[in-house]
Amino acid sequence: MPFIRVVLSFVFACLLAQTAAWGQTRQDCDSLIVKGVKAMQNQQHAKSLELLAEAKSIAHKQNWPEQEFLAINNIGANYYILLEYGEALDHYLEAYTLAIRKLQPKFEMIVLNNIAILYSKEKKFDKADEYFGKAYNIAKENNDKLKIGLYAMNLGNVANEVHKPQIARDYFLEAIPLLKNQPEFSAMAKVGMAESEYQQGRWSEARTSALQIYDSIKNSAFEDAKTSSLIIAGKSFLKENNLPQAEKYLNLLIASKPNLETKITLFDMLSDLHFRAKRFDKALVCKDSIIKINSQLEAIKNGKLLETNKAKFEIKNYQNELVLKEAKITNERRIFYSITAIILVILALVIWSLRNRSIKHKQKKLIAERNQQILYLELEKEKNEHLLLEKLSKENETTALLEQERLKNELEARNRKLSAKALYLSGRNEMIEEVLSELSKIPQLSEDKVLSTRIDSLKKHLKSDGQWDDFITHFEEVNHTFLNALKTKHANLTANDIRFLSYIYMNLSNKEIASMLNITVEACRKRKERLSDKMSIPEHVNLYDYLATL
Repeated sequence: MPFIRVVLSFVFACLLAQTAAWGQTRQDCDSLIVKGVKAMQNQQHAKSLELLAEAKSIAHKQNWPEQEFLAINNIGANYYILLEYGEALDHYLEAYTLAIRKLQPKFEMIVLNNIAILYSKEKKFDKADEYFGKAYNIAKENNDKLKIGLYAMNLGNVANEVHKPQIARDYFLEAIPLLKNQPEFSAMAKVGMAESEYQQGRWSEARTSALQIYDSIKNSAFEDAKTSSLIIAGKSFLKENNLPQAEKYLNLLIASKPNLETKITLFDMLSDLHFRAKRFDKALVCKDSIIKINSQLEAIKNGKLLETNKAKFEIKNYQNELVLKEAKITNERRIFYSITAIILVILALVIWSLRNRSIKHKQKKLIAERNQQILYLELEKEKNEHLLLEKLSKENETTALLEQERLKNELEARNRKLSAKALYLSGRNEMIEEVLSELSKIPQLSEDKVLSTRIDSLKKHLKSDGQWDDFITHFEEVNHTFLNALKTKHANLTANDIRFLSYIYMNLSNKEIASMLNITVEACRKRKERLSDKMSIPEHVNLYDYLATL
């Protein structure tokens, strides 16, 4: 009977799961969307995307197009804030398709405006103009005065961006009366009008308009409008070469603590101003500030990219959980519908299992004993194999060490031979030089032309590099690893530098090296100092000690 109780409990759990799945309402979906938007406003994008994805899934299943549209549109807004414009555009286009198929024009206008703003951010002003234009035309068809004003203002801003001030002016003239009951939008439209006047070369009128706007809103929270009006005032004074006034308004803008993108524009204008005033040091400071701000922006973008990837991962994980949850619900439904037949089958299996339980228990015990014996034998085998491998490993290690020692001894023997040859050549050269020096002191020899010719030939023989070339060839064969390391680490060394360093590596004295190269000991010492500097070796490190570490 306990088994029957377990089965009935399982059936009851299935019923509860079905009730929970069927109990979702529009209010629940709207609540998820509101929570998602609040999380987005609080910069909690991963949480926002998860909530909105859940709302989208519910709305799609229940065929609630308005809720589905709002969820998709706000998912796009999250990606827009995270600077993932590609993802944002995909979701905006999905929302746009849904709005065209199932919703009223006001929803279509919303997403068209969002798409246009995204294209504006990416500097694709032709596409921005196209989508703002579509939203503007829909607003006109529905006689929505506020939306007409907003979209006309946006079209004017795009026209200013592509330097079409007359077209921009026409849009702003249309927008300003329609936005009179919206102070912030009205101020932005007037600022756009002032910008179009500036682009038309009417700098004084543009400045007057901008300052009037600033005076009317300076105590408000309309930061974008205040910033734009001060920029217009500053750059119009710059156009008129009125540097003190331009500097005044630009400093006023600095005091308002604008955002980083505005600071770049601001410091660029200040750099131009200081350059004109021949304050080149301040101009350079401004340029440095631009570089620092760009670095900060890049760091922010990288941070947002990391946050985006994290959000994508969490969304993907949530989607997988959702799929698993749906699969679980589907399976529970199937189980629920076929539970009676399953119970009968299980009961039959239980009766059969009870009858054979005793036999199986004995079989399992026997199998367990055999498995234990097999396991013991396998462990013994593995132990023996391990010991054998360990023995082979030690033998290989010993062989490798012996081979390494043999090669080391062989290398040392070759280097000793090379050193002996080098010392022999050095001694021979010294002896020849001494003989030549003594012979040069005998006046009678200068009259003997044959003997003078022989002495000159001997001097040329001293300067010949043939033997040294043979010596270097043998040295390279013996010390190939050292030379490769030296050339790799110090690619700026010449062939003569490497030759000189090879003598030092052989631990020859300055006198011996000087004799080989036919130079003075002092010249040899100075050349060692120059090479140490060229290789950036610290003063407290001996050149030979450094070479020995390569």
